[in-house]
Amino acid sequence: MRSIWSGSISFGLVNVPVKLFTATESSTLDLDMLDSKDHSNIKFKRVNENTGREVPFKEIVKGYNLEGEYVVLDDDDFVAAEPEKTKTIEILNFVKEEDIDSIYYESPYYLEPTKAALHAYAILRDALRAAKKVGVATFVMRNKETLAIVKPMEKVLVLNRIRFEQEIRDYKELALPDVTKSKTKEVDIALKLIDQLTEEFDISKYKDTYTAKLLQIIQDKAKGKKPKVKKMKVVHKRTENLMETLKASLEQKRKKAS
Repeated sequence: MRSIWSGSISFGLVNVPVKLFTATESSTLDLDMLDSKDHSNIKFKRVNENTGREVPFKEIVKGYNLEGEYVVLDDDDFVAAEPEKTKTIEILNFVKEEDIDSIYYESPYYLEPTKAALHAYAILRDALRAAKKVGVATFVMRNKETLAIVKPMEKVLVLNRIRFEQEIRDYKELALPDVTKSKTKEVDIALKLIDQLTEEFDISKYKDTYTAKLLQIIQDKAKGKKPKVKKMKVVHKRTENLMETLKASLEQKRKKAS
């Protein structure tokens, strides 16, 4: 793997030099955009909107539109904003992981220590595991300050980027039913159904079947076979009797189990 960032984890007066690696990869197929007439690749160019001239990447700069005029920024300007943050994952405090709502989670990364930092890295990892806590940290990546948590996962420390509160949109504009504390008969049956379907989470059970099927269609088309188009099943259907539908769901699960 190739690191995408290097710096150090800071907590208290301790600094642990580390490298950052992307922990995920896409499972989707890499599809190219083609001209339907001759299947030539479609290319995108960076052009000057006034002249139409293609602009080489080395001549492109970043600017902020301030009251109709652009203020151009260079690398030194980003470092000047807060230089220590450009190379430090600063742990601000420690919290219980379950206190962080999943809506804030964004992207996971692996942290690898330098050879000289193996011992300090192990101490932080093992202490986090023993305390059953995660570190809340900030750092700068790609000229943007990022909020993150640092947590142990087996032998590795994982840095998971999380969103700031102001990045979460308010749901109050949505038309939603009120939350009631009283249990209805329907809720009671729904709880039984949830209990019936509850099991220990095992990520290996879940596969990206859509991509696998799409790849099979591509391979078949390459051999001249036409794909069979299945009729879409109706997932949601309107019913006057929700109770009966819930009971039928319970019964269906029992039949599969027997």
